[in-house]
Amino acid sequence: MDTTALAASFGARLPGWVAAELADVPELLPSDDDRIRLANRLADRNHREDTGGPFAALVVESGTGRLVSAGVNVVLASNLSSTHAEVTALSLAQTRLGVWDLGGPGLPDLELVVNWRPCVMCYGATMWSGVRRLLIAGEGPELEKLTGFDEGPMVEDWAAQFEARGIEVALSPLREEAVEVFRAYGARDDAVVYNARGTASAS
Repeated sequence: MDTTALAASFGARLPGWVAAELADVPELLPSDDDRIRLANRLADRNHREDTGGPFAALVVESGTGRLVSAGVNVVLASNLSSTHAEVTALSLAQTRLGVWDLGGPGLPDLELVVNWRPCVMCYGATMWSGVRRLLIAGEGPELEKLTGFDEGPMVEDWAAQFEARGIEVALSPLREEAVEVFRAYGARDDAVVYNARGTASAS
């Protein structure tokens, strides 16, 4: 077999606008509201820049609020179905810190901040990442109803499963801000919904 035709590496990059968007953001995000507002802000810009879906995630030091990484959904830009915002943020944090376990020895407690409850794929990625806390802007049917994305067969006791593994789950009061981002995305006539069906279709 000629193995030269086989891919031997893969990767993804954040859109260039992310660094510019973060330029005026303080290094420390002390409150849950600060963290969720930034995630909502990045999610909104991501779809308006046509660089991906309306999703963003952060990895933050729980105690200090220091921003470790920021990620947005780059599925369409990278041609990689796994590059959801959560996976991107977690991978960038692991790259920056040089570890595969974000809960490893010598590290402060880290948390993942997301502008909605993770989909079924990111549920697993979050659980195995080593973060000690998951902060979400909201959960419920609004995301799927407003955008057309299929979030997968999430178990009913998803939060309890996190808690059983030492991962605190926290819900932000800024839920409606996240819903407004999804509403804006769903109102677009050129939005692409990329579910795992073999094709991408306009919503």
